[in-house]
Amino acid sequence: MESVVMMVTITDVAEKAGVSKSTVSQYLNKRYEYMSAQTRQKIETTIAELDYQPNILARSLKQKRTSTIGVIVANIVHGFSIEICRALEDYFQEQSMNVILCNSDEDMEKEKTYLETLQAKQVDGIILFPTGENKSLYKKLVKERMPLLFLDRKVEGVLSDTVVVNNAEAVFQATEHLAEQGHKRIAIITEPLTISSRIDRMEGYKRAVRELGLEQRQEFMIHCEIGQIRSKLAELFSGTERPTAMIAGNELVLMEILSFIKNNQMPVPEELALIVFDNISFAHLLTPTLTAIAQPTLEMGRAAGKLLMNRITADVPTNGPPREQVFDCKLIIRESSRRSTRPQNEFWG
Repeated sequence: MESVVMMVTITDVAEKAGVSKSTVSQYLNKRYEYMSAQTRQKIETTIAELDYQPNILARSLKQKRTSTIGVIVANIVHGFSIEICRALEDYFQEQSMNVILCNSDEDMEKEKTYLETLQAKQVDGIILFPTGENKSLYKKLVKERMPLLFLDRKVEGVLSDTVVVNNAEAVFQATEHLAEQGHKRIAIITEPLTISSRIDRMEGYKRAVRELGLEQRQEFMIHCEIGQIRSKLAELFSGTERPTAMIAGNELVLMEILSFIKNNQMPVPEELALIVFDNISFAHLLTPTLTAIAQPTLEMGRAAGKLLMNRITADVPTNGPPREQVFDCKLIIRESSRRSTRPQNEFWG
């Protein structure tokens, strides 16, 4: 006959350690300020000796929390998303919170399914890179007091906490830098203008063109699907009034531009100066090195985590006014946007 293994309980830990159950509970919830270092060590040793495993489900029911948050990213292969998610995971691990990561692929139906699934799983809060296409659902979550935070993008009319960068100002500064290098014909390429970050980047470009007296051409403002970029570039460079500088709206756009540059053997920056809006890990390894608009992803991730935790722990009421935290970007100037002294026959390839 098999012997029955008795589960070790919090009561067993308290009795063996010679402390109260509430003290053990405080230890498990990392409220160490309520106990001496000696008591803390005694509980830690006892837990190890008894091989005690906390009943997470019971604790969740008691606290009315699941210690889980959901993160829905727009594109998991994007370097920016990866860095943000790493920062979020690190922060929530410090808070003894679990993270469920979902990838919407910029698809409103996938996003809707994930939002409904996370709500059904009773996560304590959601961080979302919104498509902007599920406004009624966003508003429903806010109305039901689900802690919800938008990251990287804003959604007009939804009263949610938001963490973004100053996209418009960052692109203005990048365009200004190119103008200072003597460029008058500067182009910008982004994915479709369906989200606030892309719209703001385009607006920053337009303001720079106006205020800096650059050539204003509609064909220099390209916003299309990734798969259309190379054909748009071919059309753009088939004319006589070609741009001499270009801003890539993100890492995915950059890859298409680099492919076009390689196939057409265009020397950079002699024939085309280039800046990318994204944190490109290999930017300093290219020849020439690549100028980039860097976003403070680690700081953004931790800020988003803290804002959401404020709502979850009720330090800030879930029905309180929305909060917005805006971070500045940094223009890291390298060879691809500077006046070059390199030989004219050198290019990426």
